[in-house]
Amino acid sequence: MDAEIIAVGSELLTPFHQDTNSLYLTDKLNELGIEVRFKTIVGDDSVRLASVLRQALDRSQLVILTGGLGPTEDDVTRAAVAEALDLPLVEVPEIRQRIQARFASLGRPMSENNARQAFVPQGAEWLENRNGTAPGIWLEHDQTLLILLPGPPRELMPMFESQCLPRLEQRSSGERIRTRVLKVAGLPESEVDRRLAPIYTKYQNPTTTILATPGGIEVHFRARAKTAEEAKALADMLADQAETELGERVFSTHGETLEEVVGMYLVMKQKTLATAESCTGGLLSERLTRVPGSSNFYLGGVVCYTNELKTRLVGVPTAMLEAHGAVSRPVAQALAEGIRRRVGASLGVGITGIAGPSGGSEKKPVGLVFIALADERGTEIREFHFPGDRQRIRWLASQSALEMLRRRARGGPRR
Repeated sequence: MDAEIIAVGSELLTPFHQDTNSLYLTDKLNELGIEVRFKTIVGDDSVRLASVLRQALDRSQLVILTGGLGPTEDDVTRAAVAEALDLPLVEVPEIRQRIQARFASLGRPMSENNARQAFVPQGAEWLENRNGTAPGIWLEHDQTLLILLPGPPRELMPMFESQCLPRLEQRSSGERIRTRVLKVAGLPESEVDRRLAPIYTKYQNPTTTILATPGGIEVHFRARAKTAEEAKALADMLADQAETELGERVFSTHGETLEEVVGMYLVMKQKTLATAESCTGGLLSERLTRVPGSSNFYLGGVVCYTNELKTRLVGVPTAMLEAHGAVSRPVAQALAEGIRRRVGASLGVGITGIAGPSGGSEKKPVGLVFIALADERGTEIREFHFPGDRQRIRWLASQSALEMLRRRARGGPRR
């Protein structure tokens, strides 16, 4: 069964909103062996949406539309589907009653425009929405199955899992897809491919994809088989070979983030951490505290942008700042050692650099970052020259600091 996803909403065509629903749906459909062949984003325009839907009906056996089922004038999905299929919209009294009851439970009267949510294309089944007012719609037309889902993820996900997945599982061919992902640090994409190509090119199934991401390199192994267990075994077989080849460069084997891996090693080794950040502005500490249970290894940190705070909060000598400048190896070292000493942590990290877009010079250009890592064995200091804009430089600095931590915490070589 080939599938197609149509995301509806003019906001998804702006720089401010992303279609994350299609990622979730693709993952769930792949687990059933259903391939997603097309994804389309359409604004709140019933004519354009009807046109896109007609194309989808010609080429896909399963079409899922997300969004555009709300009560406002720009919620056009129901009308566009009815137009494309040449079906009338009919009111379902039970839906209207449920919407009224939901508003009553909140102590509010139902607005009359909510009544339009009670209309569905003739012959369609409606799917109960336990987290909102917009019901989903399940409709079979000729050889195509259409599923209409509300846009908010907190409504879409539970509806799809409870009311759509079981029915789709009965219809799927029996073939299953499973994916395994390795995450790699410290190697460029070309080097990862050079080392892995002799391994993965031997196989048509699983297939291998190498991706450059802000967090490093990801290697995706995607396997198909008659059962989920067989597909998983195939993906694991190739991933294990790749992991052996790449060795310690692999920091994640089952989707873990770098900060999660660092936290795991620190807890295992019963180590604690403190940070002193300048150019990253607290990004490293924010990433560390995303990890559940981070209080077991992360004691805290400071953001010391000014020279005054570097001295007052972390103890960087004023003479050092005057002699070398804030962006320098000695200051990075002083930040790491100073925060470790003042907080009483096992490890201290110091980061200082020039994130831009201004502030650089010929000797110290934008993207220059010094990162220091101190523990009882001494202090490692590394110099980086990161490309990109301010956001990318800050992210790469935090990523490099985490990779230094990972290597130190696991007990491997520093570089």
